[in-house]
Parts: sequence; C-alpha cells; structure tokens
Amino acid sequence: MDRSVAIRAALVQTGLVVAVSLVLALALPRSFFEDWGWLSGPGAWFACAFVTARLLGLPAAITLLGAALAGIPSGIAVLIGIHWLGVLIAVAVFAIWCGTVGAGRRPLATPA
Repeated sequence: MDRSVAIRAALVQTGLVVAVSLVLALALPRSFFEDWGWLSGPGAWFACAFVTARLLGLPAAITLLGAALAGIPSGIAVLIGIHWLGVLIAVAVFAIWCGTVGAGRRPLATPA
C-alpha cells in the first residue's frame, strides 16, 4: 500500500464530501434529504470519489469500485442512525483502497 496516496485520498475525499454536503445543506430543504437522501448521498459520494481519482491519477473505474465497497459501512450506519460515523469509516476504507491501487501504479517515466 502507498501511504502517501491513502492519506491524500482521505484528505481529498473528506474535503470534497464536506464541501458538497455543506453546499447541498444550504441549497436544499431538509425534506429533500428525507425523500431523496438515499439517492443524493451515494451520488455525491461517487462524484467525490471520481474527482478524487482524477486528482490523484488513479484509474476511475477501479476507484469507483472501491467507493462502492467503502460505501457499504456508510449505508449500514445510516440504517442504524449513525450516519456521520459511517462516512468516517467509509473514508478510511476508501483511502486504504486508493492506497492499494496507488501502490500498483507504474511511474510514467523512470528517473535516469
């Protein structure tokens, strides 16, 4: 695992999720999240994961697979009423996934 990639993935994903959450919370009424949170939450999570993949130079498809797997604990946490703890766990799992994917990357050029 590449710790540098994992840490950067955690920081970027957390920052993006917080930013998107704040924008949506300010722009939309609470009733929207009660009715559409099941769709908007995962949609925002995947959008943030895609941006994270692009910023870190990770392959999008495999990174989004990791986002889906990391989202499972978050979904369970929502069902038992501890949404934000689930997000933190999901970010940690996602970061480990990205660090593992990042460790398998080959540099584009090797130093001479």
